[in-house]
Amino acid sequence: MIQTIRKAWGIPELRKKIFFTALILLIFRIGNAIPVPYVDTGLMENYINQMSTTILGLYNVMSGGAFAEATIFALGVQPYINSSIIIQLLTIAIPALSRLAREGGEEGKKKIQSITRYATIAIAILQGWGYYMLMSRYGILRETHVWAALVIIVSFIAGSAFVMWMGEQITEFGIGNGISIILFAGILSRVPNMVSSMVSGITAGTLKWWMALLVVVGILLLVVLITWVNGAERRIPVQYAKRQVGRKMYGGQASTLPMKVNMSGVLPIIFAQSIAMIIPTVAAFLPAPKEGSFGYWLVNAVDSKSVIYMIVYFLLIIAFSYFYASIQFNPVEISNNLKKNGGFIPGFRPGKPTADFIRKVLNKVTMFGAIYLGIVAILPLLIGKIVDQAALSIGGTSVIIVVGVALETVQALESQMLMRQYRGFLE
Repeated sequence: MIQTIRKAWGIPELRKKIFFTALILLIFRIGNAIPVPYVDTGLMENYINQMSTTILGLYNVMSGGAFAEATIFALGVQPYINSSIIIQLLTIAIPALSRLAREGGEEGKKKIQSITRYATIAIAILQGWGYYMLMSRYGILRETHVWAALVIIVSFIAGSAFVMWMGEQITEFGIGNGISIILFAGILSRVPNMVSSMVSGITAGTLKWWMALLVVVGILLLVVLITWVNGAERRIPVQYAKRQVGRKMYGGQASTLPMKVNMSGVLPIIFAQSIAMIIPTVAAFLPAPKEGSFGYWLVNAVDSKSVIYMIVYFLLIIAFSYFYASIQFNPVEISNNLKKNGGFIPGFRPGKPTADFIRKVLNKVTMFGAIYLGIVAILPLLIGKIVDQAALSIGGTSVIIVVGVALETVQALESQMLMRQYRGFLE
């Protein structure tokens, strides 16, 4: 990775792209340090630290700690991610959007992107209002008049819109996917705090050295596993029949149909985690249940360190992996496209037999990818249970995002360098 960046730095055009990306990330980090007015950031940080095992803790990790400090970028990229997922699902459910995505071409993509932006603002308004009501309810605000409410909510909405704009600028003028890189920078910014808290814990005697070593080894194992699986794919051989058009002969070539093992990325983990955290999040806002009651048993059963929580979490990841695989990879549509272009899979007739074979392979590949995501998500929970650190419950999500974005960015740099080498050769 370092070697790739060093080579890219030697190309003037790529150097400008890297510098532009770094400048946007610097602006993002400065915004993450500016708190909104009328908020007691100390009380807010203590409260979010107490809620680290709830969905608020997940939001805090995704925002790079800005959510706990109530900064202008506290909402981060969450509204944009949520709106993108919602529009993606609606594209499948609503025929008009589906036609726009398939047949609209570049203009259709721009319209869907515009709809996503408006949906991002709508979600930011809802989340900003909810965030304000949360702070108002628990006495975190210094002032509670109408002007204070307006300033706080508008600051959150404007910050979220500005983060979305910065992500789009990186995508267009920088390196890689802008939203992913901003998410990567936010998560990575928490690493120094994690290391310093671990060192202080060992020094104070609250954390044993072997426990810290176990955490580090677990993270390294996760990085190796994610790097290994990230590029893994199943390639189905495809043969194209020869066809004559006029006096020329076309086709007759062999190709492959790639099928990534982890085609849904980190989305199944995020969705499964959000659903698994519903009961702990609701329980955190209600009075503590009496010992021996059903509510007390339920809260302990779905705690992030309980075995029941881990099993439910694992099963939800598998379910969402299959759900996203069915959305992104349609065997019937791929079979029809192969048939139209004169392609076929050796040993299978075009049409339904081909679609059935592709679906069978897809189910096997998705099962392996789902188990891999489950291991990535559960391993930090097991290590957290051993070392008694509940905050590690969202560590798997962070590691897979950081490693995935790093690999994706390196691939983007390599493709940019390769393109420029080809251009130089042709010139």
